Amino acid sequence: MPAYSPFAMTDSPSGSLSDPVRTSQLDVAGDLLALLRDTTTEPRPDTQLEALTLAVAADLPVLLWGEPGIGKTAALTQLAEALDLPLTTVIASVHEPSDFSGLPIVGDDPAEQGVPMAPPDWAVRLVRAGRGLLFLDELSTAPPAVQAALLRLVLERRIGALRLPPGVRIVAAANPRSSAADGWELSPPLANRFVHLQWTHDHEVVVRGLGGTWPRATLPRLDPRRLPEAVDLARRAVCGLLSTRPALVHRLPGSETRRGGAWPSPRSWDMTVCLIAFATAAGSSREVLSLLVRGTVGDGPGLELLACLDRMDLPDPEVLLADPAGAELPERGDRRQAALEGVVEAVRNRPEKSRWDAAWALLVQALETGAPDLVVVPATTLASLRQEGWDVPESIERLAPVVSLSRRADHATARAAALTSEAGR
Repeated sequence: MPAYSPFAMTDSPSGSLSDPVRTSQLDVAGDLLALLRDTTTEPRPDTQLEALTLAVAADLPVLLWGEPGIGKTAALTQLAEALDLPLTTVIASVHEPSDFSGLPIVGDDPAEQGVPMAPPDWAVRLVRAGRGLLFLDELSTAPPAVQAALLRLVLERRIGALRLPPGVRIVAAANPRSSAADGWELSPPLANRFVHLQWTHDHEVVVRGLGGTWPRATLPRLDPRRLPEAVDLARRAVCGLLSTRPALVHRLPGSETRRGGAWPSPRSWDMTVCLIAFATAAGSSREVLSLLVRGTVGDGPGLELLACLDRMDLPDPEVLLADPAGAELPERGDRRQAALEGVVEAVRNRPEKSRWDAAWALLVQALETGAPDLVVVPATTLASLRQEGWDVPESIERLAPVVSLSRRADHATARAAALTSEAGR
């Protein structure tokens, strides 16, 4: 006896597919699918989504890297809807190079008019619309010839004789070669034209999304008052780093895999200036800025640049020493310790009793408002700067337990290491 199916046709004279029972069941199935697709969105902090939206707002080509099935395509679809941009999806791996460079067509008099390159229909639609989100999917499965044809599209925004209007943004997606279907490494010239973002899934976002509520992508709110400051900060940071580290201006990675990702070049540094300015004007978090910077020039140069930005944003040690009672120390631990070390270094460079006392007052303030371990190294160094005739300030007594505990911990660690070494002999 055949298994029961809700779509099984009943006996009818014609046996046609328009049987009332079959049509009714398909309608019910359609209603069920509509309910499953009926989801909502909510404003929710999402570092990945914010970084993507900032890069799109900056009109820079973005490449999302991630394993299959983690929502890269869904994120782009939702982004297009949130930004009210028509989405045009092009699967790069199923196209020929001529689909991006244009097909030659012979006119009335080629000797006089030449042979124009006809663009594909999707490019014509984008130009007619004047705006949109061009999604180049499965980029890592595109063969080298297609990647070469994409160079002009990504950098110059030209397809054949057409030029994409300024209202069109370009985003691509790719799987790592290990998980791509017949994948290829990205060519260095093409890879260096993108902002590379590693796309991973967030457990809470997935669970809440499957329950019917997904995070909403919104354009960053740029503060008009901060635009000049943002541009100045971005240029000073990048130029300051490259002035002291000229080898970072252009560094092509040695391995084929790393060449297909983010690496430093004059082009990618220019994109970095743009992204720092946008992130600063939008008041984005350090996590978002880190994703953007490392996704443009690579992890190593990106982390050096972030450290340079941190140093630029530290309070002036002389300002802190001039008014220790009214000083505001950074909240984040690593930046607070860097600020205190800068104060101690300023005292070392110009040792005076009043400056030495002011530095101790700052260390006491740091002890009272933050983690005690952050003052151990600056306090130890500052104590070594004491000169003959300088009275020990009373504030040092409040720091003594912290320094003493640290020393005991160091002695205990050294003793444990010595015992371990003896036991291993």
